[in-house]
Amino acid sequence: MKKILILFFTTFYALYPQSNQQKLFKQLDDDNSKYTNVGNIGLTVTNFGTYGNGFSLWPKQPSCEYPLGSGIEHIFDGGLWVGGFISSDSLNSKPQGPFVTTGAVDAASVANRGGGWEFTNQPGSLVRERSSLYTSEYYSPDAISHQDFVMDYVDTNRTLSNGEIIVDHVPLGIAVHQETYAWNFTFANFFVILNYWIKNVSDKYIDSVYIGLWTDTVVRNTNITSPRIGAAFYNKGGNGYVDSLHIAYEFDATGDIGFTDHYIGIQFLGANVPYDSVNFVSWQFRNTTDPNFFAPTTDLKRYKKLAGYFGGSNRWSAGINHKDLKKPSNRSVLISAGPIKSIAPGDSINITFAIVAAHKYGNDPAALDTYEQKKNLYSNASWALRAYNGEDKNGNGKLDPGEDLDGDGKITRYILPTPPKIPKVKVVPENQKVIIYWDKSSEYSIDPISGKMDFEGYRIYKTNAGFDLTESQDLQKALVQIAEFDSVDNIGYNTGFDYVKLKQPVTFPGDTVKYYYKFEIDNLLNGWEYVYSVTAYDKGDPANNLESLESSKLANAQKVVPGTPPVEDPDVKVGVYPNPYYGNAYWDGSSERLRKIYFYNLPADCEIVIYTLSGDIVKRIHHTAASNGSNLRWFETFSKDGTQKLAGGEEPWDLITDGDQAVATGLYLFTVRNNKTGDIKRGKFLIIK
Repeated sequence: MKKILILFFTTFYALYPQSNQQKLFKQLDDDNSKYTNVGNIGLTVTNFGTYGNGFSLWPKQPSCEYPLGSGIEHIFDGGLWVGGFISSDSLNSKPQGPFVTTGAVDAASVANRGGGWEFTNQPGSLVRERSSLYTSEYYSPDAISHQDFVMDYVDTNRTLSNGEIIVDHVPLGIAVHQETYAWNFTFANFFVILNYWIKNVSDKYIDSVYIGLWTDTVVRNTNITSPRIGAAFYNKGGNGYVDSLHIAYEFDATGDIGFTDHYIGIQFLGANVPYDSVNFVSWQFRNTTDPNFFAPTTDLKRYKKLAGYFGGSNRWSAGINHKDLKKPSNRSVLISAGPIKSIAPGDSINITFAIVAAHKYGNDPAALDTYEQKKNLYSNASWALRAYNGEDKNGNGKLDPGEDLDGDGKITRYILPTPPKIPKVKVVPENQKVIIYWDKSSEYSIDPISGKMDFEGYRIYKTNAGFDLTESQDLQKALVQIAEFDSVDNIGYNTGFDYVKLKQPVTFPGDTVKYYYKFEIDNLLNGWEYVYSVTAYDKGDPANNLESLESSKLANAQKVVPGTPPVEDPDVKVGVYPNPYYGNAYWDGSSERLRKIYFYNLPADCEIVIYTLSGDIVKRIHHTAASNGSNLRWFETFSKDGTQKLAGGEEPWDLITDGDQAVATGLYLFTVRNNKTGDIKRGKFLIIK
């Protein structure tokens, strides 16, 4: 396993209590607290040249999780590599080198490379967030995507800000401005673009430059297998490379099969300067003997890997048996472009990559890695490339007639066809029922490519009860369409909107949005968590060969738990369900702390006190209409983000006492005191384990 690297992480992070880690990050000016969460991939990014977090923040923060919230991870860590020769001028001086600056390296050489972290940042530096979404608190007119992360760092320091020497580091003299882009569109929520501007801030030339991303990929389901088990977690990956799309990838060959049917790809998208080739290499963790799959431990060997040499004289296209890469092992991948002839002092270059995730296609055995199985990977990588190309639709690097949409005479990148605006949604849980309200802002959307208002209709989605108890939570797949309403225009079903349109728009306390539509779902199970969302879709654009596009099902998804609303009537009885409680209830997890029962018909503000038959107090619970159970381990485990909304008159309890003990089998009494009126109600329930 990656024992040395994990030891480094442990020394650097884990020995500090969670409450002190942020202080440590601030002291070192390193920020790894940000991860993409606007789409369906959760990638940790940092301001010191790396991505992923080595599971040092697992399970609180994803390293590279897809689908978001599923527990399926795809990257241990990775980082930017830049290699080249240094010379006083571009013609006459003898170059020195090669030298390679690494954002991260594989654990085989951590002991004498200080973790391979050779980029540092300025005091006070942080990862900055911005968004093109008007509704985002990070909205900025400068934003490229729905969630941009912006960061800066350099390779010019030989020590970290805490004084630790960066061992064997010879700076190239570069400053890096990095931006990452993520979208919530259904057709673009499976990739994150990593965009780098690399500037020569020295007084010397950097020649024969290669730039690449090294990634320690690992595709496993952490709900099934913990990364803490060691080597057995990491040695199940198969690898490959698709030259036509310039994407290196990994899949789970023999690990959590059936729970990790995914690919993770590292894709080169393009650069703004000429380069000779795009290169791919892979190597085995801690291997020092294999002539092809050895881990490079010196700048010279790293530079050769950047140049595309597996080892000896072998390149990917000559001398490497591609089938060897499909065999399960603990490998990393490196994809690079170059050589770029020279970067003069003060000059900079722009180079762009993408992290692309995909579900495997079909049901063939994972280890086969067939063309058919990679269909979704090909499609997703094509969308990432399409986003990068922007106005340059055919990807030839120049503006052809009709491509200059904004008329500025240069290629504008990161233009994606846009579905209508995401409807603003409010979901209200009630007794065995949920009511969905939404606004009509989507109906005034203008597509940036066609320039037309092309709204067509709405779709409503829900999950089934118990989706959150599955080992592999994929919310996007779990959301099932239950209704659709569209314009009367000879497109689609022509249902119109009369069935859901309110006579007058409604607003809610503390909410300025006007809601024009309403849809009710009955016969639901109280106490079970459901997720609902509303999307808007357009008419499509035949002139630009675009099918109808739909807004993200995840963007306005809301988790709700149906139940009784607050009850102030002193004559209405309070109660508990399930009663009797039999361990385990179907919704329970696998441990004592993953159980729950519900008290119902509660006042909006009250105190619940639970007693034994002998009168001993077991538990005191303060309930308000806003209570949602986020302090329970069940919701922390299965709901994860704590955004679930209860109906206001119910309170879950995990059967754990105030003394932090699991309750025993027996009959229990409880009282509910209304904090507004002082009225007290009584009840009882039975627990059978």
